Amino acid sequence: MPRYARSEREALADLLLDLGPDAPTVNEGWTTRDLAAHLLVRERRPDAAGGILLPPLRRHGEAVRRRVAAGPYADLVARVRRPPVWSPVSNPLADELTNTMEFFVHHEDVRRAQPGWLPRDLPAGLAAVLWKRAAFLARVALRRFPADLLIQAPGHGERAAGRGGARLRVVGSPGELVLFLSGRQRVARVQVDGPAAAASRLRAARLGR
Repeated sequence: MPRYARSEREALADLLLDLGPDAPTVNEGWTTRDLAAHLLVRERRPDAAGGILLPPLRRHGEAVRRRVAAGPYADLVARVRRPPVWSPVSNPLADELTNTMEFFVHHEDVRRAQPGWLPRDLPAGLAAVLWKRAAFLARVALRRFPADLLIQAPGHGERAAGRGGARLRVVGSPGELVLFLSGRQRVARVQVDGPAAAASRLRAARLGR
């Protein structure tokens, strides 16, 4: 059985080492060092990981992340590469479910911040997994967006989303849709069809937050 979470993790760790600690990422204000620290907090610090999603815990989570980021960079990357088996998000039972999209997205966060990047040709199995994630993200991230949206991945399927209004269609491969719906619209290669004002609003919306 393919282990896409493992392969994306390994590829990201290799890229982090190749680029060094100060390379930019798609995440505003974060370097490769910051991103590595984020991944470590998510996997190894349950007391602080809640700050990734919950605003009341954000200050504590960010303080912990900054302390982690101050460590030796090579050590940070080595720990990203080898997650603890006790981690609630990275243990062998949870890894594929919780980490395939996580590490795909963060791998692309680093890749697409570098000059000359191009989209990858993804394995068919990984594309199928990412389409399932994209379909879920569409329902969650766009539930309050004021439009009647159709999210399409040719060869995989389509999902309706939004709370009604102007009709928009978003078309892309599963990986590109995952990036778009997780708030990386500016680097996701998707086609948005529909009224220009609504399309511009969607491209600027704070999705995935």
